[in-house]
Order: sequence, then C-alpha cells, then structure tokens
Amino acid sequence: MCLLRPKTQQVPTMDPSKASKRPVGILLVKVSGAQNLEKKGLLGSKSDPYVKLKMSGDRLPSKKTTVKRSNLNPEWNEEFKFVVTDLENQSLVVDVFDRAQVGKHEKMGMNRVLLSELAPDETKVMTLNLLKTMDPNDIQNEKSRGQITLEVTYKPFKEEEDTEEESMDGTDEVQKAPDNTPAAGGLLFVILHEAQDVEGKHHTNPYAEIIFKGEEKKTKVVKKNRDPRWEDEFEFACEEPPTNDKLHVQVLSKAGKIGGMLHCKETLGYIDITLADVISNRRINEKYRLIDSKYGQIQIELQWRTS
Repeated sequence: MCLLRPKTQQVPTMDPSKASKRPVGILLVKVSGAQNLEKKGLLGSKSDPYVKLKMSGDRLPSKKTTVKRSNLNPEWNEEFKFVVTDLENQSLVVDVFDRAQVGKHEKMGMNRVLLSELAPDETKVMTLNLLKTMDPNDIQNEKSRGQITLEVTYKPFKEEEDTEEESMDGTDEVQKAPDNTPAAGGLLFVILHEAQDVEGKHHTNPYAEIIFKGEEKKTKVVKKNRDPRWEDEFEFACEEPPTNDKLHVQVLSKAGKIGGMLHCKETLGYIDITLADVISNRRINEKYRLIDSKYGQIQIELQWRTS
C-alpha cells in the first residue's frame, strides 16, 4: 500500500465582519409614500409601484409594501421592523419597483439609509431621491426618478447583565435572567423541530404555521408523513419582552388531490403557548399535545435573546 503525505494547507482567517453578531436593536420603518415617479407602463401608462426593503448583511428575504395601481404619487403608510446587528456598518436598502403584469418587474429607483446616522429613540422623517445606482459618480443618477418618504426610528436594546454562562462541559447554555433585569427589547426565536402522530381526514401533508402579534410564518411542507420533521427556525423582533403575549402554532395539511378530487387544506391541531416562562428562563424546549388532535404532539423550542 502506498501512503500519501498530506499537503500542508493554510487555514484562512475568518473575516470578523462576517462573524455572527448579536442583535443590538430594532429599526422601525414606516413607508409613507413616493412622489413624482416615472411612467413605466406600456404606451406611457402610469406605473404600479411597490417598495422592497432589506437590511444590508441580512440573509432574510426582503419585505414588501402593497402594490399601488396606476399611481405616480402613491401613499402606503405601511410599517415594518428589522433586527439591527451592526449599527456602524449596516444600512437599510430601499428599492422601488413597477409591478409588471408579464415578465420581470422593472426597478424605478433606489437609495439607502445609513443606520450610523440615526439618533437612538428619535423618529427621523426623510425624503430620499431615487437613484439608478449607489455609485456617486454614476451620471445616470442625474436623471430625476422621483422621491420616497420614510419615517425611521432606531430603538436600541437596553443593556442587561450577562446571563449566559458556560456549563461544565464547555457548551453555552441560556440561563435564567436575574430578578433585577431591566425591561428591554429582544428577539423571540421559535424553532419548530417536529410533530408526531398527526393525521388528516383526507390527506396528511403537514406544515406548521406560527402567528405572533398578527405576523404569520410557515414551515416547509412534508408530504405524506404523519411524523414530519421540519427543524425550521423563525425570529420575531420585539420592542419589549412579550411577557403577557401568546404564541399560536397550528399544524395543517396542504391541499391535495386524491382519486382525482381536490381536497382543501385541513387543520391537524393547534397549541397556544404563554411566553412568560421563556422570558424568565430564556429557553424552553418541550413537546406539546395538540388541541383538536387525537394523538398529535409537536416539539417547539423557544429562546428569548437580548443584546
């Protein structure tokens, strides 16, 4: 047998800017409206604008306003929340699009808001010119593309005592917050691990839906499985601890065809979880019996994280 000597490889150093960072606050954004937008429709008709918002360096999908039909001066007055992890370097990227009936939606303009220029807990109303690119030397930016008006507020989390301690085996565990911990905003992390013994009347294509303060999020669908495993993680930004709130989780079965007949989606069970325990203990990982299910259970992990 011939033994090969392994080659010496240089281990690359991780870029600190790409390291995972803890949340430091929440950015509240109200998209008020836009003015003097361009006509982008066919034959010079009015545009159907909408706005996409995204935090730079964030892997989460962009958030969108509704579409305003045939309107060059739309008013939205729609509000959004974003998690801030790097106040000095992050920015809010704002893109305005014209919704196309067929084909690709056309970008009408863009701009960005530098978070480092925002004063904590102060609402700033700003009207931004829409640009072709963010290159200050691009002559295409001299063309007027309209403006967009935003209201932005940066709300930093209040600093708390360090409540994370190392366990005996060296792993990090989330410990109970001290009694004198001040009220502060944070992130509620919800991890939907799996469900067991869920079964529909006509089909069993289970997925879970979370509803928290009017915001809905869904797991992937696992087809034809009574014991689905999702391992999907979601986060909700909170301005203050949701001590008196509840988390609603329901398991549903996606609509499907059986014998040529289309059956609607079915509810396979649900649970309402009071969040007071996770706020005080910082982490809960439990199995819950599903209401309106004969044998169904769901395993849910909850974490409350602050800066």
